[in-house]
Amino acid sequence: MKSPGAAESRRLVVLLEAALLREARLWKVPVFKNGCIQGADVSSSQYQEIIFWLGEMNRLFHFCPETFALGVCVLNRLLSTVKAQPKYLKCIAFTSLVLAAKINEEDEVIGSVQDLVVQSGCSFSTAEILRMERIILDKLQWDLYTATAVDFINIFHALLVSGHPHLAPSIGLGSASDPGSPAAGPGLQKRPAGLQAALWTRQVQHCMACHQLWQFKGSTLALAIITLELEVLTPDWFSVFTNLLKKAQVDSGEFIHCKEMVDEYLQSLEFSLPPNAVYIFNSALIPTLRLRRGRGGCAQQGDTDEFYDGFRCLYSEETTQQGINVDSQQKNVSPCPPLHPALN
Repeated sequence: MKSPGAAESRRLVVLLEAALLREARLWKVPVFKNGCIQGADVSSSQYQEIIFWLGEMNRLFHFCPETFALGVCVLNRLLSTVKAQPKYLKCIAFTSLVLAAKINEEDEVIGSVQDLVVQSGCSFSTAEILRMERIILDKLQWDLYTATAVDFINIFHALLVSGHPHLAPSIGLGSASDPGSPAAGPGLQKRPAGLQAALWTRQVQHCMACHQLWQFKGSTLALAIITLELEVLTPDWFSVFTNLLKKAQVDSGEFIHCKEMVDEYLQSLEFSLPPNAVYIFNSALIPTLRLRRGRGGCAQQGDTDEFYDGFRCLYSEETTQQGINVDSQQKNVSPCPPLHPALN
């Protein structure tokens, strides 16, 4: 008789495979060329602003993170299908969120379309929203439900807990019910214990506002975010990561590119501060400093096949430098003490 853990892992693998099939069939994103969506007059800054606004609406309506992610997917699929004018962008985005809510949310949470319009403070009418609903459903052939990056975060998190129980205290079992909005702080500085899944969800939402990252599928984006944290949480991160990579069927070259871009983007959010900020020294932050670069230690030798042996060398330039001493690493650390903006 097999253990309940093995049965749960098998169920999660089946769930992951089904999500990957939906993603492969429906994933589609607009192409940006010369700073605008190809075939439309929507600029990258306008696109980013509308995703931020969509996150605010999602929080205002108390929708779940999955609804926000699906709304963005619906919006992207439509923008890649039709030539949208900027003046209709907010109406398209709002309607995409409403359609996603009708799929993911309970009726008592959604309310009526008229109530949502009033809450949003927008000027479009209920008739305009209903007309836009018909347009979106027609263009997308009534097939809206696809696997999103948030869905993959939840599946990967469950696989980690099920297959690697020793990681449970680090990655947490917390709920992602309060993810905030993409316009909020990235939440990278201090991590409360047990909320790792919620942190990954917030990071995914931030990445959704970056059009450069939408060239990557949700499964690749989710895996990149999780791997960045696994590197910090466990010294055995590589064996855990390769197991997820196999299950996710993600191309290794594409994954490396995605991970580098995600790391750079999240760090830019982490260190972005308002202009003319006043800084004060906080000694409590000293033990929490870490380097993103140069932390990929040599993976433990095991039963990894030849493909992943080669991939390990490609992935981490530091694996051939096992004798690096601490002094050489400290040379790259800034002597400046950790600073943060003074609270008002």
